[in-house]
Amino acid sequence: MRRVSTDVFIVGAGGAGMYAAVAAAREGASALLADKSLISRGGATIMAQMTVAAAVGHEEPDHWTHHLADTIEAGHGLCNEPLSAILCEEGPIRIMEMDEWKVGWARENGRMTQVHAPGHGLKRCVYVDYLNTGPAVARTLRGEVAQGAGITRASGLAVIEILVRDGEAVGAVAIDVESGEKILVEAGAVILAAGGLTRLYKRNSASVNMAGEAYAMALRAGAELIDMEFVQFFPIGHLAPRLVGMDPIMWDPFRYKVGGRLLNGNFEEFIHNYGASDGGTYTARRDVASFAITREVEAGRGSPHGGVWLSFEHIPDDVMKDKFGPMIGRLAKNGIDLSKSAIEVSPIAHYHMGGVRVDDEMHTRVPGLFAAGEAVGGANGATRLSGNAISEAFVFGERAGRFAATHAIHAKGGRSRVAIDEASAIAALAEPRDQIKHGVKSGGGAAALMMELQALMWDKVGLFRTGEALAEALARIREMQRDDMARMAIPDDTPFNQALLDWYELRAGLLCAEAVTLSAINRTESRGAHQREDIPDALPAFERNQTIVLEDGELIAGWTEVPRISYTLEDKKAAVV
Repeated sequence: MRRVSTDVFIVGAGGAGMYAAVAAAREGASALLADKSLISRGGATIMAQMTVAAAVGHEEPDHWTHHLADTIEAGHGLCNEPLSAILCEEGPIRIMEMDEWKVGWARENGRMTQVHAPGHGLKRCVYVDYLNTGPAVARTLRGEVAQGAGITRASGLAVIEILVRDGEAVGAVAIDVESGEKILVEAGAVILAAGGLTRLYKRNSASVNMAGEAYAMALRAGAELIDMEFVQFFPIGHLAPRLVGMDPIMWDPFRYKVGGRLLNGNFEEFIHNYGASDGGTYTARRDVASFAITREVEAGRGSPHGGVWLSFEHIPDDVMKDKFGPMIGRLAKNGIDLSKSAIEVSPIAHYHMGGVRVDDEMHTRVPGLFAAGEAVGGANGATRLSGNAISEAFVFGERAGRFAATHAIHAKGGRSRVAIDEASAIAALAEPRDQIKHGVKSGGGAAALMMELQALMWDKVGLFRTGEALAEALARIREMQRDDMARMAIPDDTPFNQALLDWYELRAGLLCAEAVTLSAINRTESRGAHQREDIPDALPAFERNQTIVLEDGELIAGWTEVPRISYTLEDKKAAVV
């Protein structure tokens, strides 16, 4: 087993992970940035084609407390308000820093261009261009990582387990994806920045490496999860006609930039029938729009492929070409002419509001273990406000890197780090092997079981839930964990052992699916992204956060009061630039 050492080990190299590495390095710490994909190429950030919410006040007077108020309203009473405040207050700082790094925020007359995204009371969201914000952000952070002194990059490294000694996170054990070599990482602090779990749903916008590994590693290390029942479904994911090489959630900026119309199968606007205003612009929150679309389809008023229509036929050609010129040609290659016909859209699993429970320094309850980005739960409550995802990656990534570096440097200077013996590190990898019966043929491998899990989560733990369906899902998930995984045949150690890597990924995915399902069963109400058809109302008694921990191999749920703060505009000077 190869042994490497670093001050800060960062698991996941999307926006949050890269920002964490940069922040750790400028505190004087060494940082090892690892991803099972390519550095900056995996995760959600590079796929984001839309906008970033921050109260920079370039388009109209704004203040971070206005952003906070909108975030809390979207969260349906469950936002960890101190975390939400950090997100909103430090968002503009990170946006301006990225501007100094030449990310290329769109500008007009020297000021950043901002747009009015769903759920915001003001024009607050910046962008690079309407379909290139994520790639531009990833490219910029990749450049900063490359220039950062003390940052080492490791692509193709699948982190399997966080190593905990004497109650403290002291490193991790990983597998080199290509060679199969086992790697022991000794670290003064570990940051989980490996994203969310939306790949566990059949219809999703996630990259292939977002099956909940960060959450599963956190649980097994002794950390708490929070708000796991809240999975956000993006309302207008592409459905038809066939779209090749383009993001399924690309229609959002089109819609709120020029006012695309959402129409049911009878070509009637319908959002206003579900308690929200729309009026030709994308102003309805994501949970409301997803609810309305699904209900229209269930009522028999859907489009031919089971969604609704999104139409731009009323928008003049010159306006479309001016706003989205390069994309018009790319759409034409897919046989799509927006001036002549509508396209079909429907909800798609997009983001997870829950995650690892942290304090305001991104520290979990396990000393030395931190989290960042979508891996963090609590800041968004029951529904994430549009545009907050990349802001969260920037802000929480920077804070995790900064405070993890402080922890690691203090540990290095104040006492000897806990030594990790190789035998125990190997045991962390070998333990699941002991459960696998080599050479015994099963009905399918881990990849096949993952597909079954995706269908199960979509059908029974999706946008609309019932107690009966959730109970059925939980029983099947536990059966998969107990029986199906133990029957799989896994080849002996070989280079690029994809079957083994799939097994580890499935193990993490099943644990996270169990956490989501158990949490959804326990929340016997409807709130935000958690909609129970059998209990349609929100209940005051459930204005609490739900926690999940792993004890002796069993998930244990609990409840905790929502952290609140008081804030007024008078507390701070107006953040108008």
